[in-house]
Amino acid sequence: MVKLVVMYGHPESPEAFEKYYAATHLPIAGQIKGVSRVDLSKFVGTPDGGRASEYRMAELYFENMGELQKQMGSPEGQAAVNDIPNFATGGVNVMVAEV
Repeated sequence: MVKLVVMYGHPESPEAFEKYYAATHLPIAGQIKGVSRVDLSKFVGTPDGGRASEYRMAELYFENMGELQKQMGSPEGQAAVNDIPNFATGGVNVMVAEV
């Protein structure tokens, strides 16, 4: 199993980010086929009370690398990728991890 990990930097406006993320981006990303599990996290800080280095994380799990590549290359996957610049004003890092 592999997962696509999307790490969002702190946005210019957290309120605008959250509104767009919930109302627009998640429904677009929800159309991606082949996803076996999704974990969405919002970072609240570090153990010592500091600010987390990232703002949010999304993890999309796929059965294998071939399935991830197929689905992320699909029109639905590309729609989700192409939507990221519309709200991720704090930058984004996308990685693939083996589970």
